Amino acid sequence: MPFLGWRVVWAAFVLAVFGWGVGFYGPPVYLHAVIERTGWALPLVSTAVTVHFLIGAVVVANLPALHRRFGLHTITMAGAAALGAGVLGWAIAREPWQLFAAALLSGTGWVALGAAAVNAIVAPWFVRFRPAALATAYNGASIGGVIFSPLWVALIDSIGFARAAGAIGGVMVLTIGALSRRVFALTPERAGLLPDGDVVGVAATRVIAVRSRAVPGSALWRDRMFLTLATGMALGLFAQIGLLAHLFSVLAPALGGQAAGLAMGMATGCAIAGRTIVGWLMPIGADRRLVACASLGVQAAGSAILVLSAGHSVPLLLLGVVLFGAGIGNATSLPPMIAQVEFVQDDAPRVVSLIVALGQATYAFAPALFGIARSAGPAVFDLSPGSATVAFAAAVIVQLAAIACYLAGRR
Repeated sequence: MPFLGWRVVWAAFVLAVFGWGVGFYGPPVYLHAVIERTGWALPLVSTAVTVHFLIGAVVVANLPALHRRFGLHTITMAGAAALGAGVLGWAIAREPWQLFAAALLSGTGWVALGAAAVNAIVAPWFVRFRPAALATAYNGASIGGVIFSPLWVALIDSIGFARAAGAIGGVMVLTIGALSRRVFALTPERAGLLPDGDVVGVAATRVIAVRSRAVPGSALWRDRMFLTLATGMALGLFAQIGLLAHLFSVLAPALGGQAAGLAMGMATGCAIAGRTIVGWLMPIGADRRLVACASLGVQAAGSAILVLSAGHSVPLLLLGVVLFGAGIGNATSLPPMIAQVEFVQDDAPRVVSLIVALGQATYAFAPALFGIARSAGPAVFDLSPGSATVAFAAAVIVQLAAIACYLAGRR
């Protein structure tokens, strides 16, 4: 039988397109659509978005146990159905409690199509080539933003939120359902295959793990490698999500609305390029924490250049966006690659789910806290042209703290 691993990777790519396109990039659009339809206050609807991400953090922490009990393909199908139903709930909610019920449903569903799920799908099929495989699959997340952000806006404007949610949700459920039955239900053992397409009896280069024993139960929460990996990922994502949430509004005054939109698209393109380069070119024996530090260093340099731009210099703004964008994808894909070499095979799925959960619980508050920094910043720091500089400076500080965490966990 031919090796099926790359077929699984491309199926996971499609999963990520829908997962991030509907569950991650969608909520900012839903927020605007709900306010337009109902006239509810911004803080109320914003809180529903936060609930969407926080309940997802709780569910993703338990995703390995759910996969073991019910099967990966079953949970994936159920997640797609819950996400589709939840988004429809956002579109038709008539009372605030209905909106929060929809947020609980959509947040529960989207993590079954998110980062931990992609890792769980791809990891069994690859060992040596796992960085390249994960980078390819995770690029679906960026493509999901490119496709769905404008698609949601266009469909809501043309046919209304409820019909748009029904159409996209229906296509998602049918697609993910077919992939779950035909692809995600497969395992290398069931297909009689070895990871990476290896042949029985033929020696192959293996990834050397840092440790050879599992970290049982609560001992994981006292483990230096786990704590520094989880904190480094959470801080990196906090800085990234916080800055991305405000980047368009910062770029628009200097570039204009259309050019600012193109700049955001350029950041996404840089994210795909950065993740692909690292995934395919990183040597097997590379210190993956140092690679993560280098990626964060490039992002911090981009944020610092955005500070120097003072919100006015177009060349510096564009250079900052390119450098910042180059690390966006790696912030999600590198931590699972680090977990692969720092924890035994049985521990890795639990570690990945927990670091993703902690990261999501942290970055859920990033847009609001960056907004507070932007509002309070000029009065405290008196920086010109104002709050934009404070947001960029805050991102640099948090990114440097993330680098320090990654370095602190090295052996």
